[in-house]
Amino acid sequence: MEFEEYESLLPSSTVATHMVAGAAAGIMEHCLIYPIDSVKTRMQSLQPNPKATYHSISDALYKMVKYEGIFRPVRGMSAVVSGAGFAHALYFSCYEKMKRVFSGTETGAHSPISQGAAGCLATLLHDTVMTPADVIKQRMQMFNSPYKNVIDCMKRICQKEGVWTFYRSYSTQLTMNIPFQIIHFLTYEFMQDLTNDQRTYDPKTHVVSGAVSGAFAAAVTTPLDVCKTLLNTQEHETLHRTKQSYINGLINATMTVYRFRGLRGYFQGFQARVVSHVPSTAVAWSVYEFFKHMLKLQQSLKDKTHEPSNPVHLQEDLLCTDITPSRI
Repeated sequence: MEFEEYESLLPSSTVATHMVAGAAAGIMEHCLIYPIDSVKTRMQSLQPNPKATYHSISDALYKMVKYEGIFRPVRGMSAVVSGAGFAHALYFSCYEKMKRVFSGTETGAHSPISQGAAGCLATLLHDTVMTPADVIKQRMQMFNSPYKNVIDCMKRICQKEGVWTFYRSYSTQLTMNIPFQIIHFLTYEFMQDLTNDQRTYDPKTHVVSGAVSGAFAAAVTTPLDVCKTLLNTQEHETLHRTKQSYINGLINATMTVYRFRGLRGYFQGFQARVVSHVPSTAVAWSVYEFFKHMLKLQQSLKDKTHEPSNPVHLQEDLLCTDITPSRI
């Protein structure tokens, strides 16, 4: 498929195409890496239970399955699935639309400022939907989580801590995700410039670009992710030792992490975070580009079938047709 065909659609169908592709990519991404994400959440605990002290990702997964059951690493996944589809639909459609608007071009390529600005707006929409889902997810992932299921978790948080609790980490989430997504998008676009300058559908380049961009962005923003986890989980033992009812705000979370773990505390779960983002972003971008490609092919075929026949071309086709009768 030619560059123009791949990167352009009718304005009426572009948003729908990116939303469907984005939703599929988001759900696939979160489901794939959820067990490793559970490990990351536990490894970022400031005061872990002695039974939940892990030396590596494999050690954590082994102990979780052995002592807590085979489905423990995926506990709380339904909260993420319910939010990821809509959040990523907004995320990718906003990014694709706004990078074109800001750059004033058909593709938004070769324009880092436009890509970064589009990434910021996409993150605002994404985090508005995903922050409550992340709170429920991480509460369910913690060792000895007192919640029976996602609905029970949501109800008990509302009753005991209030609805605003679901957005307690929102500012920290934005503080982390805006630079994360800027780095992520810019790195992805940079890798595409190097490996797929014509921006045609090429699965290998989408996988490689996605993996590199996700790993790099995850590594840089790990300290903020540790603070976000603390704000979401509100660890009982940490609250007890600091004599606080709740830990609120990025500054408070940053000081609490340093108090208990020092500078090394900001990089707890570093390996799990980077390892989880390599496949997740590789899958997200490859699935997204695949669905975008297939939907555009479908749209292109529909457009061709509805095109009025050209009499001149029809006459030429008839003249070129072999009408010699077959020999008997």
